[in-house]
Amino acid sequence: MAREQRKLVAILFADAIGSSRLIGRDESGTVARLLEHLHGRLAPAAARCSGRVIRLTGDGGMVEFGSAVDALRAAIEFQQAMVDANRDQPEENAIAFRVGVHLGDVIVEGDDIYGDDVNVAARLEAEAPPGGIVVSRAVREAVEGRLQATLHALGDLALKNIVRPIRAFRVEWSAEDWSSADAVSAPAFWSVGPTEADVPLALPDKPSIAVLPFQNMSGDPEQEYFTDGMVEDIITALSRFKALFVIARNSSFTYKGNAVDIKQVGRELGVRYVLEGSVRKAASKVRVTGQLIDSETGTHIWADRFDGNVANVFDLQDEIATSVVGAIAPKLERAEIERARRKPIENLTAYDCFLRGMAHIHGSVTRESLEQALRLFYRAIELDPAFSAPYGMAVRCYDGLRLQGWSVDKDWEKAEVRRLAALVSTFGQDDAVALSWAGYALFRGHEYDAGLTMIDRALSLNPNWSDGWSVRGVVSLFLGDHEPALAQCAHALRLSPLDPDAYLPETIMALAHLLLGRYDEALKLTAKSLGRHPTWTPALRASAAANALSGNIDEARKNMAQLRQVDPSLRMSNLNEQIGYYRPKDIVRMAEGLRLAGLPE
Repeated sequence: MAREQRKLVAILFADAIGSSRLIGRDESGTVARLLEHLHGRLAPAAARCSGRVIRLTGDGGMVEFGSAVDALRAAIEFQQAMVDANRDQPEENAIAFRVGVHLGDVIVEGDDIYGDDVNVAARLEAEAPPGGIVVSRAVREAVEGRLQATLHALGDLALKNIVRPIRAFRVEWSAEDWSSADAVSAPAFWSVGPTEADVPLALPDKPSIAVLPFQNMSGDPEQEYFTDGMVEDIITALSRFKALFVIARNSSFTYKGNAVDIKQVGRELGVRYVLEGSVRKAASKVRVTGQLIDSETGTHIWADRFDGNVANVFDLQDEIATSVVGAIAPKLERAEIERARRKPIENLTAYDCFLRGMAHIHGSVTRESLEQALRLFYRAIELDPAFSAPYGMAVRCYDGLRLQGWSVDKDWEKAEVRRLAALVSTFGQDDAVALSWAGYALFRGHEYDAGLTMIDRALSLNPNWSDGWSVRGVVSLFLGDHEPALAQCAHALRLSPLDPDAYLPETIMALAHLLLGRYDEALKLTAKSLGRHPTWTPALRASAAANALSGNIDEARKNMAQLRQVDPSLRMSNLNEQIGYYRPKDIVRMAEGLRLAGLPE
């Protein structure tokens, strides 16, 4: 029997979205445009990148490449060409493609290729947003640092008919870096200059966003109420973020039913970001898609889809609105941080200083990053004493220094935290960020009722702020309400599933499981937390105690050695200053675990 021929290739799958609907409305026109896109845009992009077209049929195509870099380059060129092709198309006629790219071993038979890795590429395509690209980890590892694009982790995906989970990444690129190679220059038209209506509105001094009416893709006019209600919920939820400038519903809904140019919307409404999307309802199922776009550059910052059941339509609206807001709020903050970083130091406003400070406390922090963040938050306060958020974040920095054993003058820092918390009461009664951290500071200072009141007020002002739920979770932990702490931190992670600060709620959950005697669960969570922030002392304490109490003394001693390297001043005698538990039995359990792990008296 002849041995089968195999080879390693990068596979690109592309598929048009909603082609059946378009063909049903205009068969000949849609088919002609599909052929134009596949043969006039995908095939040339593949040829420029040394790709071999396997098939172009119906509304999609498959191409093989000898290199993952070439495959992704072709995918981006094709999608950017589609942006240019659709720019002047009415929205109802525009054709968008999804693209998946995978690197794997395939079976060769004649001019065709087969195998499990071909199927993986096809399934990845189905996970891409409209106009977007999703790639596997194999592609990401091959292209990293070689193309002008950013790859955002989507986690391990369970793909249809693929037995193993596939780690996937969404590709983001800048239009300026990838102007379509086959674009032709548009004819120049004589103009007398801009009219008054063409003059763009000045952008606010904080991130600004408009949420456009979502498109009802259900083919049922009766579902307009559901689609509009979804958008109104999202606008309301975003409006609770005091750091955002959100266009009111009455203005954004003037675009309903019209094909829009995102850059024009940005100019007309005076916003930097635009959120658009669609809702499709079939029987009892609903799918909502959304995408966040920078109106100045046309760059897609975020895109995702949400599926649900309409058994309880209003709960579903709330759930999806919360998911969308939880996903885009961190994206907006990170986009604004990058803008602030590019500004010259001498031109920084209070808000720019605040954003630069936030950049220093995201992810795995160090003593130097906390101290630099503090300097920037104090500079923001100096520039605008009524800007309340920096007071709250300065409190968070002091707490981080305390937890890590990096305090310089503990008594002075305690007094300063109380001063900052008092200023929040003056300037920040409508600021969820400031209220949460000031309330936490008061709680840690044994003003339990006052602190808890501030935290709960913060969550009533903005129930979509993930950090607020983490703060509420740690307070529940201190009080001994461990099951509520688990639920509150799980909600924080649900609101911001890709948060660089996820180690905070993960550690709180680990401690709650530890104090409930669930050591295996605690260790799973400390492993996650320490994977994000290897020197985070609360996670090291939790891991050391959980290992010791479950009999893993060697691992507990390793944790303790790491802990004492970060915080050599920690002793059994000063442990209570760090843990802050309210219930004696919680203090005893933690102390017992750390003593077994080797913490000196």
